[in-house]
Amino acid sequence: MAPRILLARHGQTAWSLSGKHTGRTDVPLLEEGRRGAKLLGERLHRPPLDGLPGVEVRTSPLARARETCELAGFGERAESWDTLMEWDYGAYEGMTPAEIQAVRPGWLIWRDGVPEGETIAEVTARADEVVAWARSADRDVLVFAHGHILRSIGARWLGLPLDFAARIRLNPTSLSILGWAYGEPAIESWNDLGHLAG
Repeated sequence: MAPRILLARHGQTAWSLSGKHTGRTDVPLLEEGRRGAKLLGERLHRPPLDGLPGVEVRTSPLARARETCELAGFGERAESWDTLMEWDYGAYEGMTPAEIQAVRPGWLIWRDGVPEGETIAEVTARADEVVAWARSADRDVLVFAHGHILRSIGARWLGLPLDFAARIRLNPTSLSILGWAYGEPAIESWNDLGHLAG
């Protein structure tokens, strides 16, 4: 069996709701985010996934991802991994895209990066580390993390440069699956929010 990687983005926070760039700030889940995490867990424990027996689970150590993992029912199986932390936004931490555009018109994180934070090359290297780990054994993996790092992993799974991630939007509490098609890395599903309907 070719290994797949299941990507779970953390639940809604006050900052994700307002569009603020939330890198290393430890913002807690909103009640909506906690509800979504539980619904995601119910989905992961129903057929056809059936609780993902044998799957290796890792989570970002940041509270919003860790709590999502726990509420989804995978806390005891998960290993905390700093590589899954969100992009360090440096000087742009806590700013909305509109606020950044006001001081830097035309800015796009995937092309321009951030001042005083992680470079595009550094984020690419972290995403590559996750992809290499996911492909390292004959088992699926499940990760709980954040929007920009998960989009980066999606781009690098496909062997594309990081700026491809600009084209694959990812909502809070979404589930995505990266797998294979005809022997090539492929997106099986992306930004699936079906479980939030209850």
